[in-house]
Amino acid sequence: MNESTAKLAPMHGAWPSLFRFTVGLYWLYFASQKWLGVGWMHDLMVGTARANPIPGLREILTFVVVPNWLPFAVGQAVGETVVAVLLILGIGTRWAAILATLLAANLALTVAFGVTDDGFRWLYYLGLLASAQVIVSGPGPIALSRFGWVPAFLR
Repeated sequence: MNESTAKLAPMHGAWPSLFRFTVGLYWLYFASQKWLGVGWMHDLMVGTARANPIPGLREILTFVVVPNWLPFAVGQAVGETVVAVLLILGIGTRWAAILATLLAANLALTVAFGVTDDGFRWLYYLGLLASAQVIVSGPGPIALSRFGWVPAFLR
């Protein structure tokens, strides 16, 4: 290892923690959009149900999700908040990242089709890819899960 590589080694080790923390902030931002109310999501759900091109999913959105929009909207908000807090703290990282990947897949398969700007649509795909990467990379060295007092199922 040469001198310049040795200087970068600490940052290289911290990268998974920094990435996990950043993905947690990503989810915290989207969760915070729903904390003051989810009423605005009703029109969004109706529009995405109409715009969805996936047979079967379009019908589920139209006949199951839209009529029961409030529990789905609150569930999305709670899920995003839980994911954000767990990822930021580094507790239950892989489980939180699995939930984040499922939430992001939901958004990528529904809301993304309601967006007319293809560039903006990638914001939903980015959440899917970043959350999946956290599953692979884990919590990193800077995480609360490294402490012995954290239960094993949250490590």
